[in-house]
Amino acid sequence: MPLNGSSDLPGLMTPPPRLRPGFAPGRLIQLARERIARLDLDLGGLTVLTEAATGVYGVTPIIAAMAGARRVYAVARDNRYGACVDAIRWCERLGVLAGVAQRVAVLERLPEALLGEVDIVTNSGNLRPIQAATIDALPQRAVIALMFEAWEFREADIDLAACRRRGIPLVGVNERHSDVDVFSYLGPLAVRLMHDAGVPVYGSKVALLCDNDFALYVAAGLIGQGAQVTEARSASGLRGEGYDAVLVALKPSETADRIDAQDAAHLSSIAPHAIVIQLWGDMDRVALSRHALAVWPAEAPSLGHMAILLSDIGPDPVVRLQAGGLKAAEITFRRTTADRPGLAEAV
Repeated sequence: MPLNGSSDLPGLMTPPPRLRPGFAPGRLIQLARERIARLDLDLGGLTVLTEAATGVYGVTPIIAAMAGARRVYAVARDNRYGACVDAIRWCERLGVLAGVAQRVAVLERLPEALLGEVDIVTNSGNLRPIQAATIDALPQRAVIALMFEAWEFREADIDLAACRRRGIPLVGVNERHSDVDVFSYLGPLAVRLMHDAGVPVYGSKVALLCDNDFALYVAAGLIGQGAQVTEARSASGLRGEGYDAVLVALKPSETADRIDAQDAAHLSSIAPHAIVIQLWGDMDRVALSRHALAVWPAEAPSLGHMAILLSDIGPDPVVRLQAGGLKAAEITFRRTTADRPGLAEAV
């Protein structure tokens, strides 16, 4: 998140956004330190290419450096989450606080001339898409860290054919591994999304549309907060009536909406007053609107992306995920499969 702001009127400054206490820099560094210790993350002697970002995602290069990386290149860009200048300042601030600033180089463009020395590349927003030209410039030993589970891989993110041609591993992280345990935050995330939509979870009748491994965790979170949950693997498979909300958590398709016009018609026939809440899975919002179905969030996320960030409920799950993704890359790079078995997942 930006550290400062400015008014359109010359000479006037708007106050900086208030930093939620849970996101205080000192707490972020402590969370990073705890995760590094829990995972025994050791990047000693390695060079890491990742992003410099605002908010909690700014910890990724710091975690790498705190775990002993010889050099960390962090690319900053303007994006929907913050300005490049704010990302640079935030990364530098965290680096100084963690005592690793001298090993983190924040750059405004991909360091093409330096790619030949990179050992680990993270599939982070400021580096995507990772195209063949970048992959071809990496050394043969390099590893690309997906930074989420292998089954969630999106072809638009990384040129998989180039990785296979070069023999460069693409590795996901098992988010359900006990030393990572990010999936346990999916329930609280769904609860937050419903509350943001104005639907109290307690006492509500919720249809959960989920065809993937999120289902167990999302359902447990809703039920734990007092919801009555009916599960289906698709909109067409949903039966019953009287739903207060239809929570969509469907794995995105590369070619089509997961909630299409036919699904919208079906939902309107059995749940005309329900709010369709998008956690994951692209939806035909025009079709839903035509059938007078309310949708939340009001703004659609980027294609294939979740409609709410892990960081919306605090920094803890993001720190766990980023450290876990780096650990999966370390295991793959060093070929130490006995270290945290089941944590690294090959794509």
